[in-house]
Parts: sequence; C-alpha cells; structure tokens
Amino acid sequence: MGRLTELLEVAQERGQSANVPYRGLIYPLEAAEMLTLAPGARLVDVRSRAELELVGSIPGALHVEWQSYPGWTANPFFLVQLGQQLDREALLLFLCRSGHRSHHAAAAAQQNGFLQCFNILEGFEGDIDRASGRRTLGSWKSAGLPWRQG
Repeated sequence: MGRLTELLEVAQERGQSANVPYRGLIYPLEAAEMLTLAPGARLVDVRSRAELELVGSIPGALHVEWQSYPGWTANPFFLVQLGQQLDREALLLFLCRSGHRSHHAAAAAQQNGFLQCFNILEGFEGDIDRASGRRTLGSWKSAGLPWRQG
C-alpha cells in the first residue's frame, strides 16, 4: 500500500467514526503530504477575504469564501464557484480558521457532486490556548507549514 492510500484510508476511518457527510477528516500535516503525493489535489481555503489579508494565506490554495465579512453572510455562489474552478473528481481538502466552516463547505460540496471532499481538522489557526488566549493549538500555522502574511 502506498503512502497516499494509507493517508486516505486513515482519513476515511476518522470520518466514518465522526459520521461526517464527506469522505474524511485529516490533520494539517497529512493535508500537506497529500498535496505533495497527489498532483491533482487542491487545497480549498473557505475563509473570508478579510481573514486572508489580516491573518495570512497559503500559497497555491484556491480561495472560495464560504461566508463573507462583515456579517458572515453565506456565499450564495459557493458551489458555482467551486464548479467553475475544480474537477468534481479531484481530491479536495477544505480549510478554514478552525475546521468548522470547512466542515460545512466539504459537506455541501460532497452532497452536490464533488466526490473526494476532506475537511482539515484544526484549520489554519487552530484552537485557543487558554493560557495565552491565542489560537496556537494544532493548526496549519503551528505545524510550520507554508503560509504568507497578507
């Protein structure tokens, strides 16, 4: 069994255990490895444009807002925008700040004909460390994966 197959199987098992309506759940380091191993895989960042500008972005990620700031209104064109830019059979890895919005985005995509949707747990910024009050626990950034400010 190859490494990509192993990663996908673990992600699918996690997803089945959590009863998610898409293929599976992955951690940031696994997502980065999948992007390297599967040339057609795409990272879909569903955070708002404001978040990308203020908090940072991931080089090479496709950005399609799930909700817009201010007001956090749903993007009514989310699925249309995905369909215009992505192959429905591609391996899609959804990411937001913490994994909550990307969960909903992955579910919507899977339910609307995208076949290989995975949610990146912990997201770009991760959970709040109660000691510091900052989002530093388990995330794309805290794993030291590539990102840029602004």
